[in-house]
Amino acid sequence: MKKGIQFMIFGTVLLGSLLTGCSTDNSIECPEDFTGSLVDEENNLLGTWQLSAIVAGEEVDLTDDNEENPDTDIYVQYTACEKDTEYTFGSDRAYVYSQATNESNCSNMVTITGTWKLANGSLGLVGNCSVQNLNVVFNDDKSAFSVTSNYTITDVNGVSVQTDVTFTYSKLEPTP
Repeated sequence: MKKGIQFMIFGTVLLGSLLTGCSTDNSIECPEDFTGSLVDEENNLLGTWQLSAIVAGEEVDLTDDNEENPDTDIYVQYTACEKDTEYTFGSDRAYVYSQATNESNCSNMVTITGTWKLANGSLGLVGNCSVQNLNVVFNDDKSAFSVTSNYTITDVNGVSVQTDVTFTYSKLEPTP
């Protein structure tokens, strides 16, 4: 089943929302948005970044194709709707995370907005009343970045595998 990994990023954001503390009057205390001018390191992140690779540490089979064909390359096992994932980071500290918004007839559409901050390779995201911190690693020419986290993936046969998964996003060239 692809659902084991299909909404990992979105699930991580939702988990952060659930773990947000509450006061004794049962009101949710949302974190404050990031503000202020960007620093040099943050300028590398400006623009739109499209999901371009997903690699697991362990082989898993997510395709219901009647073949045993586990692979560490999760991205090739995704549908076009699942691959349609982007982050857009603005100079005003606003970000948009979108999934399945550019493809047709997708049932997994998600859009999350918030604010962002990058410091010492740690990307902080505030959105949906939660904070998420991701360790970001840029490639040498700053045209792609990767984020690695540990997930439990359920394969097509219902077997769960716990493994590190690396998501890579490549920068889209601005249209003229």
